[in-house]
Amino acid sequence: MYNNVVSGVFNKFTQNGISCLRFNFRGVGNSSGNHTAGTGELIDVKTCIDFLLNEKNVEKIVICGYSYGAAIGCSAVNYSKDIIAFCAISFPWDFMGLKYKELSQSEKPKLFIQGNRDTLAIYENFENHYNFYLEPKQYRIINGADHFYIGFEQEVAEKAYEFYRSIIE
Repeated sequence: MYNNVVSGVFNKFTQNGISCLRFNFRGVGNSSGNHTAGTGELIDVKTCIDFLLNEKNVEKIVICGYSYGAAIGCSAVNYSKDIIAFCAISFPWDFMGLKYKELSQSEKPKLFIQGNRDTLAIYENFENHYNFYLEPKQYRIINGADHFYIGFEQEVAEKAYEFYRSIIE
């Protein structure tokens, strides 16, 4: 939750007055519980969504996730009508398998951000995975960036923020 990519996006949004919730999945950092290879982590996302909807009275949610967080977070896109879009940064389709690709399928707007030197969310396979998704969809390629986006954090954050603004306005 405090890595350079998540922090870059979080800081960009909060500096522009947009409320954000970021969290660690179970068993990460100071979170309790144990890693469950996606099943429990998807429950974590849905619990956060329920918190936003029921406790904070949020009316529109845009999910944004990075790497494993993209696969798990974006898989909750159809959990609620109040989730209006998602932004996936380096969605690791090849690593995560077909289940999360199918769960993240939606007719809601979606943005995929990908580094053209990414070898974990394999760039060479990006177009094939991207073509699986229904419209509306768009992508942004960050030239020179690998999976960790060192030195590209602001560019990633700006792309995510531009997408958010286009959805909300």
